Amino acid sequence: MIDQTNTLQAVRRWVDRLVVGENLCPFAKRELVRDRVRFVVSEARNETDLLTDLGLELNRLQTEPDIETTLLIHPAVLTDFLDFNDFLDQADALLRQLKLEGEFQIATFHPHYQFADTEPDAAENYTNRSPYPILHLLREDSLETAIDRYPDTGEIPERNIARMEAMGVAQLKAILAECYASDA
Repeated sequence: MIDQTNTLQAVRRWVDRLVVGENLCPFAKRELVRDRVRFVVSEARNETDLLTDLGLELNRLQTEPDIETTLLIHPAVLTDFLDFNDFLDQADALLRQLKLEGEFQIATFHPHYQFADTEPDAAENYTNRSPYPILHLLREDSLETAIDRYPDTGEIPERNIARMEAMGVAQLKAILAECYASDA
């Protein structure tokens, strides 16, 4: 059985320390403060069960407008990054099957995230490295509104890469390790 409490705490620390603390996502803090981010841990042990959980969370977002976004954390399945990356085709197919393409999109985070054409330990990969594999479910209309209001959104990825490189891999590894500490 998955330790739900420690898993949620690790992800919350990661969001607080890196995503918000380093301003990797300039839109995140507002929704956290407003308590509109749902953190949920999936007990899935296989891709089929994870797709079921993904469908349930998409349905919840449709029926509960007070939830702005969901982080679907799945520590027991797709721990290999290449398997995780391959699974995204199934997740996108589910969006199409549920006729939710254009309404929601899925952003991804993983402990071993690696952008194409980067070295495994490149600092830039840490913009999407998280304590556990995560499917981040986003409302497209909210995302478009936030982008319209934020100046120079096209510069966010480059700024984030520069920030990760300035921090360095050793510090980034240490920050991720601290996320797991139960007394942090």
